[in-house]
Amino acid sequence: MSPERRILRDVVKLDRRDFIKLSALAGGGLLLGVHVPDADAASPAAATFEPNVFVRIDRDGATTIVVHKADMGQGVRTSLPMIVAEELDADWSRVRVEIADAHPDKYGRQMTVGSGSVRDGAWLPLRRAGAAARELLVAAAAARWSVPVEQCRTESGRVVHDGSDRALDYGALVEDAAALPLPAEPRLKDRSEFRLIGKRLPLLDTPSKVTGRAEFGIDVRVPGLLFATVVHPPVFGASVRAFDPTATRAVPGVRQVFRVSQGVAVVAEHTWAAFQGAKTLDITWESGGFAMSSADIFQHFAELAGGAATAARSEGDAEAALAGADGAKRVEAIYEAPYLAHATMEPMNCTADVRPDRCEIWAPTQHPQGAQSAAAEITGLPIDAVTVHMTYLGCGWGRRSRPDFVQDAVEASKQAGAPVQVLWTREEDMQHDFYRPAAHARCAGAIGPDGGVTALRLRTVASPLRGGDGVDGAAVDGLATTRYAIPNLLVDYVRPDIGVPVGYWRSVGPSQNTFILESFIDELAHAAGRDPFELRRELLAQAPRLRRVLERAAEKSGWGTTPPAGRARGIALVENKGGLVAEVAEVSLHAGRVRVHRVTCAADFGQIIHPGIVEAQVVGSIVCGLTAALYGEITIEAGRVRQSNFHDYPLLRMREMPAVEVHVIDSDEEPGGVGEPAVPPIAPAVANALFALTGKRIRRLPIGGQVI
Repeated sequence: MSPERRILRDVVKLDRRDFIKLSALAGGGLLLGVHVPDADAASPAAATFEPNVFVRIDRDGATTIVVHKADMGQGVRTSLPMIVAEELDADWSRVRVEIADAHPDKYGRQMTVGSGSVRDGAWLPLRRAGAAARELLVAAAAARWSVPVEQCRTESGRVVHDGSDRALDYGALVEDAAALPLPAEPRLKDRSEFRLIGKRLPLLDTPSKVTGRAEFGIDVRVPGLLFATVVHPPVFGASVRAFDPTATRAVPGVRQVFRVSQGVAVVAEHTWAAFQGAKTLDITWESGGFAMSSADIFQHFAELAGGAATAARSEGDAEAALAGADGAKRVEAIYEAPYLAHATMEPMNCTADVRPDRCEIWAPTQHPQGAQSAAAEITGLPIDAVTVHMTYLGCGWGRRSRPDFVQDAVEASKQAGAPVQVLWTREEDMQHDFYRPAAHARCAGAIGPDGGVTALRLRTVASPLRGGDGVDGAAVDGLATTRYAIPNLLVDYVRPDIGVPVGYWRSVGPSQNTFILESFIDELAHAAGRDPFELRRELLAQAPRLRRVLERAAEKSGWGTTPPAGRARGIALVENKGGLVAEVAEVSLHAGRVRVHRVTCAADFGQIIHPGIVEAQVVGSIVCGLTAALYGEITIEAGRVRQSNFHDYPLLRMREMPAVEVHVIDSDEEPGGVGEPAVPPIAPAVANALFALTGKRIRRLPIGGQVI
């Protein structure tokens, strides 16, 4: 074990601060520990400080950032180091990044969800860490030259003395710097001084991805590795009653067949043999009693919507305002959204090596500590005997925050007595997901004499993502959180109990609720004879940042001008996870098929770290949201998922990709979330454009397949 790794291992309890100098490294170097607080964690006031990000400067001048978050394409291996390197004035060409292994408490909460890699407390602590290291290095240089620190400055990995043009690389100063006391309040740069933040720097992981050296979960290879797949129950809640492995064991390459807690594992010399063997398994399933179909589920939701509900937000008296509205000025509608699979490009997989005294795991996981805890429970080992290495993730979207695929690998390795890589088939992945909840919403609104919205009532029925009673926050997010100023507003919720497993899907509640709200606001605008943009603009009088985003999207899209022949425009917006996004979709219709030609997106994400990463995330979000809007639907038949692969759960094709314009508003607010907020607005923007084009209102997703 390297000296720095030993230091990281041994640091458990330190005095609580934003950052701390841990030690000079053996052989020379400087190591700073940084605490990045978690927005979802309890108040740390009484806790002991435990650093979860580490900054290491070596004698050769290289700077390494040890990051505790997972990388699933959101650019965390570049954006977090950029924050440190900016304040440190590091030489970007010499910055490296390492992803930390799981630790039960050292790194705080390592789960990577909710567009929170940067926004959940990393911004200021990482800046302070870089600034502290910079001031230590400047002080070391000034002492060596016997000059005042005020005469020294830093640039690109070195300290320069302006009076004599002398300069020293950071590597030559780290040992001296390590012996100095930490500055109590290091000076942070003014935004005007940034030379890295806000720039399109080369991504640190691009070379490894281009050359194929980047290790995703599916790429892991360890000595003696066997390969496996698991056949899971086809019906929700079912379990294995019995199975006959005779035919499976006869498949060339198959080594073992045995039961695991979630199904039956086939272990082989290579993945193809495991897959072929799994096809021959003769399994008798024990029914779990769930036999509903999609039609039954939505009928049940509709019945629940007619009963009692729990208020999530109530202002004024929406019921009275609606009851008193003139019939011609009252609008009612029912909206529905289906279950969605994550359908990540890299199917669920994990490699585990279970030994009598330890367990080692390589996993593309968003929740390494959850994987660590699950493995400890399965093996009976103490948690510090379980090592979880985070690989790159071939897409996450919330699916990989669950440890079920890790459980398969740990159980398979434990029984096989060897390291095992479990890889699910695409069919297993599609039919054993934790799905985006389906939703049924009853909407009612009233229009006043002046054309303003005087009342709005939104009732939603959607499976909760968290247990307990009352309102599920995710189920009403995007409805109860609306920034529209409506004097009489009621958002209430009904909690159903359905046996379909649900989980966090990219952008979570707003992925369906923005479609519901923004489509219905459009209905109210047309009922009032108002321009949909102007009505929204009026309703956002108390939300200037969001209003500015709306105005920018309208301006850049040419809203109010005549679109090309045969096309129409629709608009929608959202505030989600610290990001404010408005989108305008320009669509046409040919032989009943929807074509989205152009999407104009305006966004305010606060301070931008890397514009290229932001634009890539926005475009990717629009592709994701448009795929779901046009095609995304998981249907249930007699308790099982009908879809099995991309032939019946299609993705947006390259020929269908619209031109996307991204307009990011310059902002000095703290960074907001980027990876998800651009997903929700595209579905209602397209649906609203279709109404403008055809006069037909889309109230159920997906749009594709409906007669328009």
